[in-house]
Amino acid sequence: MSFFARLREGLSKTRKAFTNQLDALLTGRKVDAELIEELEALLITSDFGLETASRILAEAQSRSRSARREEASQFREILKDVIWERFDASRQPWHLAEKKPHVILVVGVNGVGKTTTIGKLAAHFHGEGRKVILAAGDTFRAAAVAQLEKWGERVRCPVIAQGQNADSASVVHDAFSAAKARHMDLLLADTAGRLHTKVNLMEELKKIQRVLARQEAQAPHDVWLVLDATTGQNAIHQVKHFHEALGLTGLIITKLDGTAKGGVVVGISEQFRIPIRFIGVGEGVGDLKPFEPDQFVDALFARSDAG
Repeated sequence: MSFFARLREGLSKTRKAFTNQLDALLTGRKVDAELIEELEALLITSDFGLETASRILAEAQSRSRSARREEASQFREILKDVIWERFDASRQPWHLAEKKPHVILVVGVNGVGKTTTIGKLAAHFHGEGRKVILAAGDTFRAAAVAQLEKWGERVRCPVIAQGQNADSASVVHDAFSAAKARHMDLLLADTAGRLHTKVNLMEELKKIQRVLARQEAQAPHDVWLVLDATTGQNAIHQVKHFHEALGLTGLIITKLDGTAKGGVVVGISEQFRIPIRFIGVGEGVGDLKPFEPDQFVDALFARSDAG
């Protein structure tokens, strides 16, 4: 099965909640205030968010009037185009730094599957022929270090660890030194994920950033936030907190197959314009893939009777 097919299947809950209802609302209607109000309610219940829903529909309605396309059936394509444009940031290509190792600091609250996601990222990059090393920087959670070490064995990537309750910045420091000595292409650093509302966590992550910057001025080259799509609008709050503290350069959105609220992906893109780098639509190693905005929008709008 192609990834587009898996993506379309993975978004089935969202499509049932959004696309099917969208088509029902647009059948045999004119674009008027009543329809726009109903569409806004649909977008909000699909977790686009109130502000995002309002802005998208206002723009779509404006384009509909300008083009004199007042049939609701034509409005569907206009709406799709407006949503498609929300992913401009995610179309920016990602490149490895010329000076290696390229460091990706992976952050996120507990429970989003951060350590598992790092393992899958390692598998992806290793499969591309990259030399990858992992840093077990989540030293606050008992199982995190052992979990990452198992992933390292599974995907044949070395892991630098110091055990539970070790200083996270020290672990990442050692991992960077090892990555440089071994001429690795990529360092993926796991981090603690206590509640994002606790100031201590953000200060700890900022400390890791400072330690890395002392070793290499451009490091970390990326700070990627892992989000669980099933948390809906709470994911928006997480992006806000982490971005303000750390300056995020990318997002990874997992568990899209487990939610009917895939609209949150649009809401996040519209509000923050931070590139979405990977999405997950299943439990398998191969179910975490680079985010392709065009495929996502096509899958989101795919009709149930489409092949």
